[in-house]
Parts: sequence; C-alpha cells; structure tokens
Amino acid sequence: MTDKTDIRPAATVILTRKGAAGPEVLMGQRGAGAAFMPSKFVFPGGAVDPGDAAVPVAAPVGAITAARLAQGTDAALAHTLSVAAIRELWEETGLPMGRPGAWPSTVPDDWRGFADFGMVPDASALTFVFRAITPPGRTRRFDARFFLADAGSLAANPDDFSRASDELSHLHWLPLTETRRLDLPFITSVVLAEVAEVLARGGLPPSVPFFDNSGPDPTFRRIA
Repeated sequence: MTDKTDIRPAATVILTRKGAAGPEVLMGQRGAGAAFMPSKFVFPGGAVDPGDAAVPVAAPVGAITAARLAQGTDAALAHTLSVAAIRELWEETGLPMGRPGAWPSTVPDDWRGFADFGMVPDASALTFVFRAITPPGRTRRFDARFFLADAGSLAANPDDFSRASDELSHLHWLPLTETRRLDLPFITSVVLAEVAEVLARGGLPPSVPFFDNSGPDPTFRRIA
C-alpha cells in the first residue's frame, strides 16, 4: 500500500487568457471534505499516474522546459509530467489540450473521453514556471511542477466546463489582480505572483523558482 505522506510527483496547469481587465486565470475550489487543501481555490492538477509515461503526445514540451524539468531527475520525467498535466486539466475542467488525430496505440481507460473528443495530447504549449515540494507533516506530499499555458492552446471553448468531473467546483476565470480575494493556499499565492511577473515580461522566464521541502531544512533556489 502506498504511503500517502510519501512525496509523489505531480503536475499543475495554470491557464491564462487576455481579459478586459488584464490577464485572467482559471481556478476552481476543492471540496470541503478533501484530504488535501480542503475548500481552497487552486489550479487544475494532481499526482502523476503510473500510466502517464506511456501516453503519446502530438508534440512534446519545448526544449528549455524539458531541460529544466530534467535537472536532478530522469529526463523522461518531462514527458510524464506534461502528460499528467494535460490529463488532470481534462479530468478537472473538461478542457482538452490537444491536436486532432488518431491515437497510435490502445487508448488507456482514463483517456477514452479525451480520445473520443478526437484529440491526441499536445504538450507544446506548456511552460515550466514553478516547482514546490510540500512540507513535512501534511496529509499529502507532492513534488509539484507548475506549467503555464495560454487558453488559445485549448481545442475547445475555454468557458465550457460541461465535461468536467466534480473534483473542483466553482470553476471560473477571474482577473489575475482579483485572485487575492480567494481562499488560497500559501504556495498558490506565491505562484500567482510569479505568474504575474512572467506574463508582464513575456516569453520564457529566465529561471524557475524551486521551494524544496524534501529535507529537514527548507531551501529555495532557481532552476536555470
């Protein structure tokens, strides 16, 4: 049996788009009974599944994102994390990030809805912008990579959440400047501040912040 307090790799997608009041971000609320971050507003995301490594993509993440994801770990993890990010986005919002096409192999059960939509996952729009490991003492611990993507990379209406599961409620787009009025986890607030800077600069971030709580003493560094 897996120890829920073991550190598990996870992936999160921060979807943004241009709005009348500036950049907007997609967020949803976790259930009050959730074991991890109950009632908090978060981005779509979750733990990597064992089958994610074998899922094909129409296009991989960019070279810089792949190189940054691979630092200190297996290079193949870049593919696995990007697949997990797209899968979690699909499951929690019903929004497909993919290209039209047929799957080259048997479709896994948790991807059937995505494939039935006529899509193959496309990771090329994902930019690695943040990494954080959950501190000790929490009911769940994750080594989470946060990916930034524009809503223009979606293969569906970004306001259509009709295919979403019930993992997140109150899915909605809101101006980045208004996110502070939500009940946010501390790390989500930090990530939002970083996203604001990345969007203001445009293009790839010069480095990726990494809050490392894997050891007895928390450390902060940047992944160049």
